[in-house]
Amino acid sequence: MVPIAGVVVPILIWQLKKAELPGLDVHGKNAVNWMISELIYAVVGFILMFVIIGGPLLIVLGVLGVVFPIIAAIKANNGVVWQYPLTIQVLK
Repeated sequence: MVPIAGVVVPILIWQLKKAELPGLDVHGKNAVNWMISELIYAVVGFILMFVIIGGPLLIVLGVLGVVFPIIAAIKANNGVVWQYPLTIQVLK
C-alpha cells in the first residue's frame, strides 16, 4: 500500500494543483520522470540480481529513491527547479 501511495499522491497533487501553481508543472514532470526512471532501473537491477551486481544496484537505487526527492523538495521550497540526475526524460 505504501509504495502505491508514494507514487499516486505526488501525481495527484501535480495534476490537481498545476493550474493554480504555475511552477508546479515543471516539478511534477521532473518527479514523474524520476519515478519512471527508478522503475526501469529497479527492473534492470532485479534482472541483474542473477549476475550478482543487481543487489548493490538495488541498494543504491533505494538510497537515491529517498535522497533525490528530499533534495528536490528543498530546492523547490527555495524556488529552484532541480533536474533529478540519471533521469530518463519521458515527459517533456
